[in-house]
Amino acid sequence: MIFRLDERLLFPDPDLADPDGLLAVGGDLSANRLILAYQNGIFPWYSDETPILWYAPHERCVIFPPEIKISKSTKQILRSDKFSITVNQCFEKVIAACSSVERKDQDGTWITDEMMAAYIQLHQLGQAHSIEVWFDGNLVGGLYGVQTGNVFCGESMFSLMNNASKIALIYLCSMGFAMIDCQMHTPHLESMGARMISRQEYMEVLQKSVA
Repeated sequence: MIFRLDERLLFPDPDLADPDGLLAVGGDLSANRLILAYQNGIFPWYSDETPILWYAPHERCVIFPPEIKISKSTKQILRSDKFSITVNQCFEKVIAACSSVERKDQDGTWITDEMMAAYIQLHQLGQAHSIEVWFDGNLVGGLYGVQTGNVFCGESMFSLMNNASKIALIYLCSMGFAMIDCQMHTPHLESMGARMISRQEYMEVLQKSVA
């Protein structure tokens, strides 16, 4: 059953989400609603052609930082200091790049102007963060996401050079988070140690982290 949200700041029980994870439609992207959503394992995912759609998947793709897999070639890149890394230095540039960089097998982007503005506001409130990867003074990769307690909910990443986004993810795993929420499974993430867990296990980690 899909629920329709109104102006009230609440969500239905995420366990009631459809098999594909769709839970609710409508509402807004106010900071308070977004924070409440992430605290309950819910996130928005939609396009300009649809209303705001809220998802609470029954399984999540996550990385537990101690389980991160780093290939020999990537270790060599890390030792070479080819890239430099910063945190929260240009959040708006990172989210704009995530929105505009073309991706294989994807037509367009799900990061709408409305979503960009909402996450920039979350960043200004200290709730959303970015990692930037630089080469010769140029921004060549990075990622952004929302921090909920000691869990980082990754939203998107981009790469203009080979391995740049991978370096950002490895750095993220060194920052002391209990869990990195990747949301959706990809073979690339799986190769780096990501695995699927149930919503129940996800919420146990999230609630412990928030507490």
